Amino acid sequence: MREATETKAAGGKKAARPWANDAERLRMFGEELDRIRDRVEAEIGADDLAYIKKVNRFSRAMEAAGRALIHFSIEPVGFFAGVTALWLHKQLQATEVGHTALHGAFDKIEGSTFQSKTFAWDTPIDEESWRHVHNVRHHQYTNIAGKDPDIHFGPMRLNEHTPYDEKLHGVQLPFAFFLAANFGLLVNFQYTGLNDLVFGNGRGGFDIIEKRDAAQWKTSLRRLLRGYVPYYFKNYVFFPALAGPFFWKVMLGNFLAELMTNLYSAATIYCGHVGEDVADYAPETKARGRGQWYAMQIQATNNYEVPLPVSILCGALDRQIEHHLFPRFPTNRLREIAPEVRALCEKYEIEYKTDTWGRTLKKVLRRIRQLSQPTEGEAVTAAA
Repeated sequence: MREATETKAAGGKKAARPWANDAERLRMFGEELDRIRDRVEAEIGADDLAYIKKVNRFSRAMEAAGRALIHFSIEPVGFFAGVTALWLHKQLQATEVGHTALHGAFDKIEGSTFQSKTFAWDTPIDEESWRHVHNVRHHQYTNIAGKDPDIHFGPMRLNEHTPYDEKLHGVQLPFAFFLAANFGLLVNFQYTGLNDLVFGNGRGGFDIIEKRDAAQWKTSLRRLLRGYVPYYFKNYVFFPALAGPFFWKVMLGNFLAELMTNLYSAATIYCGHVGEDVADYAPETKARGRGQWYAMQIQATNNYEVPLPVSILCGALDRQIEHHLFPRFPTNRLREIAPEVRALCEKYEIEYKTDTWGRTLKKVLRRIRQLSQPTEGEAVTAAA
């Protein structure tokens, strides 16, 4: 791998990574990670399925309790207890359960009902669109401009190689907060391809939308509605209608639980691949070998340190490095191997970025603000 020219946001050059031109080091690094992968894949089975079933049962119990408390509460304490319980359900379904199942973590376990092609998660996001754009595009081409859809999110410019547009990107920090509050709704807009159709996302090349023709608009709108209609009907029509004249209270409770899920999920996901010290790659970037691909994933990824209950609500995306190395691992396995992966990175002198959640999120927002201005000359241009 030819080392890229790198500069910090403040203008100072970073030191060259010692492994960048060392093919043998990268080969050995890749082989050691492959051994972790092979070992864990051989172990995944009944215990992992039992764990996710337990989490799912708890989630469903929280949904029942939350909806009942919101519906029948006559004072604020019961109402907000219901909102919190419903939020716990929505958060677990979106992350620890849904995100993991849609990655295929349980597909090969005998008796698993958490199959990636049939799992329906409790979010307004179309599963088929998400599986393609997230699993195939984002995880294969992480932080590569023009290939990773997650770094070209409408008005959001999250990569220095995205051409700067003053009209769009000058307001991207306020848009980041708007996106956080409406995360599920706008993510579905992204994954179904409508962002590409409306904004172009700065670059072409996404295979979900190749032409801005009527057929693509129809396909994207159908997928969009397939995600929106069941979710919003259930939360803002069906359950409120059951409350009769108190429909507004149920609508409010559902809205607050969804808002909490949106904000928590956005704070989780923003931290994954954004920051001054996170690599963003030019469109021509291509890994030469598995070891280099692993190293590129680690360069483009942040971890952050939180207690186990918080990690569960994050769906183990606090272990984003491990998730990007092994995206089909169940969340409990990602937490289990994190110390081992970190030790390997130290052994081969590959930076393993981790910090508190608060400092990581602050770094992300600072980077979004920086990218709201032109950054020519500051690109991290990792060559193929």
